[in-house]
Amino acid sequence: MKSDLEIAQEAKLKPIVEIAESVGLTEGDLDLYGKYKAKVHLDVLERLKDRPNGKYIDVTAITPTPLGEGKTVTTIGLSQALAYIGKKVFTCIRQPSMGPTFGIKGGAAGGGYSQVVPMEDFNLHLTGDIHAVGIAHNLLAAAIDAHILHGNQLNIDPFSIMWNRVVDVNDRALRRIVIGLGGKENGYPRETGFDITVASEVMAILALTTGLKDLRERLGRIVIGMTKAPKVRDRKPVTAEDLKVAGAMTVLLKDALMPNLMQTLEHTPVFVHAGPFANIAQGNSSVLADQIAVKLADYVVTESGFGADCGMEKFFNIKCRGSGLIPSCVVIVATIRALKMHGGLGKVVPGKPLPKELTEENLPALEKGCENLVKHIQNARLFGVPVVVAINKFATDTEREIELVKEKAIEAGAEGAYLSEVWAKGGEGGAELAEAVVAACEKPSNFQFLYPLEASIKEKIETIAAKIYGADGVDYLPEAESKIRMFERLGYGKFPICMAKTHLSLSHEPSWKGVPKGWRLPIRDIRASVGAGFLYPLCGEMRTMPGLPSEPAFTKVDIAEDGRVVGLF
Repeated sequence: MKSDLEIAQEAKLKPIVEIAESVGLTEGDLDLYGKYKAKVHLDVLERLKDRPNGKYIDVTAITPTPLGEGKTVTTIGLSQALAYIGKKVFTCIRQPSMGPTFGIKGGAAGGGYSQVVPMEDFNLHLTGDIHAVGIAHNLLAAAIDAHILHGNQLNIDPFSIMWNRVVDVNDRALRRIVIGLGGKENGYPRETGFDITVASEVMAILALTTGLKDLRERLGRIVIGMTKAPKVRDRKPVTAEDLKVAGAMTVLLKDALMPNLMQTLEHTPVFVHAGPFANIAQGNSSVLADQIAVKLADYVVTESGFGADCGMEKFFNIKCRGSGLIPSCVVIVATIRALKMHGGLGKVVPGKPLPKELTEENLPALEKGCENLVKHIQNARLFGVPVVVAINKFATDTEREIELVKEKAIEAGAEGAYLSEVWAKGGEGGAELAEAVVAACEKPSNFQFLYPLEASIKEKIETIAAKIYGADGVDYLPEAESKIRMFERLGYGKFPICMAKTHLSLSHEPSWKGVPKGWRLPIRDIRASVGAGFLYPLCGEMRTMPGLPSEPAFTKVDIAEDGRVVGLF
């Protein structure tokens, strides 16, 4: 079998102008970045405002294992499959960070015969949006330290500063650092650190904003720290607006605001735009891309990060609140091997062969593991949205195993479970899945949010913990209790909640597979992304700067004599 990169490089791409024309966009609507990618002007929203919205489909997954369950492959393959059965379709996905691309993950453009192309552009710089986010973020960081050095008129408490710097590289040595060393001319010494760029609140804002004016306002609301005061209740938030830097940040991001248009291997259109983390942020591509896409196509397929307890819950409660778009269907991706792991079998280590027990039929372990799938189906049904299960098929899956998963999915309330062979066969391999998704989208929508914004901070946290994760209750550490009181005093209590927890379990403990029972969710701290417009409780130690493994993916990446990229997944 050819590598993903070989398949992508052998593909015959259409000029991006032709892809745009296929959905009613003109060359005047585009800023071209070479022949095969372009940015789309936001003024098309005004021109298209009277068009009805297409069907809106979110692809999510069971609780993932370290190898992933093929969610992006399914997202792209389902889009190709919808086109294969004659539907007008658009895909909206996140732009990947180059940190994981060069670290352990490799490419993130899908795989096999269901990819976004050019694959190299997708995985690397694309049109520079992540760089723009990084520069805007770091400009604010520089403004903070310069302000303190030059007299600190805003009376910023240096110990309260929570705005790290960012870089789009996995570099664990930068997690905690000391800056300002070398004398007075070099700044005020203090401890700080670096996050990876996609963990920036600026990236979360880019993904949630609805336009240039809204972007400017959100950037101005970013809180970087607090003022000094003898009493805690007298401390006030310091914002990017206070530092007079939000306008310049907006200028740096004005082009990044436009979605990036690309294509799949089967020439269906794709928006690749924004890439917020799915643990501390919302983990979904941009609102703007979706708002444009639903006006241009009859079916829009987007993807949420990690499992349904993470990205899907945030898609509904945060992204859909901001966009005003109503989802038509949820597709939950599962693999037989992952369900066996949730049933207690095997330990997967990236880079090593699969344990033998995961490649052999084991119906009892699979049935036990299906509890995880059932829980995610039930979670999606809480929002009143039809659910279709996609079984990402591997050669070792047996007929009896596949039938068992189908049976469990229907019992849990899904419309059905269908094989997805889009990795090997492209759109044709997902035709049956596409037909099922079309049928599900025709069902009446009873969409509802999980909680009202008027509920208290604790009520919202406890609703998610109980209904989505299955916790018996929530325990708040003193730091979290203090922050909740402060945020309610500052008027942040009506924000939605963006839970920061491990993606490897329904619980806060990554080693607890399946559906953990008899546990309580600890909240050790809670922080505010005021510009993005959400609060994020910390349910454990969240890494915002990944590290490189002993053999990083970049060791295989190189350039051939003819200029082709090699080794990129």
